Amino acid sequence: MDTNPLYYNLNYMLCMIPAFILMAIAQISVSSAYRKWSRVAASSGFTGVATAQKLIDQNNLVGVSVEGVGGTLTDNYDPRSKVLHLSQAVATSPSIASVAVAAHELGHALQDQQGYLPLKLRALMAPAVSIGSYLGWILLVVGMAINYSGLAWLGVAVFALGFLFALATVPVEMNASARARKMLSDSGIITGEAEARGVNSVLNAAALTYIAALATAVMQLLYFVSMVLGMGRRRS
Repeated sequence: MDTNPLYYNLNYMLCMIPAFILMAIAQISVSSAYRKWSRVAASSGFTGVATAQKLIDQNNLVGVSVEGVGGTLTDNYDPRSKVLHLSQAVATSPSIASVAVAAHELGHALQDQQGYLPLKLRALMAPAVSIGSYLGWILLVVGMAINYSGLAWLGVAVFALGFLFALATVPVEMNASARARKMLSDSGIITGEAEARGVNSVLNAAALTYIAALATAVMQLLYFVSMVLGMGRRRS
């Protein structure tokens, strides 16, 4: 059996090229949409923080607070602490991009309050996925090194958790965006077709990143499966 790491690294890179291209396109799309609509002010004058506070009050999200976080587009909602983290640019800017991002994260808070099942499943998988990203490699490499397919398949099974996490993320994020659109419209934070189009542009670009992440997880899992199947063919 050829266990040369360079051999597998080259094959891995070739297999993953389509996913890498899609991920790059997604990142460019997000950056472009955010940059464009961060220069367009919402007619309501709401900043990201003002949007978050209004939607928290409007949806009776008791116990949810808003805090700042460093970085760019690092905004997130932590269901454990019930804290909505907004990056400085989103928090302080009265732009279409800012209200879209803030409302999307509030969509997660609303999911949390209502016990949205895919969000619960993703939260349950998160610790295992974090450990599995390291453990899977160890099991796979050791299993192939000693030519023991059972151990290698166990590594593949651990990697499959990453695929399931990416799969669960898609409906969670799509649903949060759908909630964001409705909340922004119902609250009057955005008005008119042009502003709605801007919100859609930002949220749709973000959605592409979730699809790209799922595609990457699928391609990676298929590659690892092909590696282990190759072990059996070489033994026979």
